[in-house]
Amino acid sequence: MPAPDRQQLSRARAVIFDLDGTLVDSQLDFRVIRQQLRCPDGVGVLEYVDTLAGDAREQALAAVLAFERRGAEAATWMPGAREYLDWLQSRGLPLAILTRNAREVARLTMAGLGMAMPMLLAREDCAPKPAPDGLLKIARHWQLPVHECVYIGDFIYDLQAARNAGMIACYFDPDRTGEFADHADWHIHHFNELTHD
Repeated sequence: MPAPDRQQLSRARAVIFDLDGTLVDSQLDFRVIRQQLRCPDGVGVLEYVDTLAGDAREQALAAVLAFERRGAEAATWMPGAREYLDWLQSRGLPLAILTRNAREVARLTMAGLGMAMPMLLAREDCAPKPAPDGLLKIARHWQLPVHECVYIGDFIYDLQAARNAGMIACYFDPDRTGEFADHADWHIHHFNELTHD
């Protein structure tokens, strides 16, 4: 799937972002937390934690939160992300973040980078991706048709959530792996592929 052309880009009236791996590099190796929790292959970390009970669940949640906090403290902007946000804001497009992170961690990340974002939905606010709930909630808030909204993310859950919501699924793939390209409507390697005048 190639990068979008000017005509495709003009269809987008609002942009929603994933956070880690998309707007920011949190420098986290998610294999570490999966190993620490003994999370089975093919199961999301949050989904696995939800299968636990009692002390095991509380300890797992604390471990996930500590892991996310380390990422928030180390986070840096992804190349071109700040400039793309500035470009979107200068054009008055509605913007939001939908993340599987805890809200406090997302806010810590954003504060550390001076990232202004009008709307943030975290895992406390809706079912986690790939469920479309958060994206649909944002579109309802904006009173926009879902097909006029783009969701940009770097992972399969992001693209599945966008497809499940009926939004444009944009795969941000800075390392050019192409791993999830088949699940995307748009496939980009740098944010400058999304700017147009």
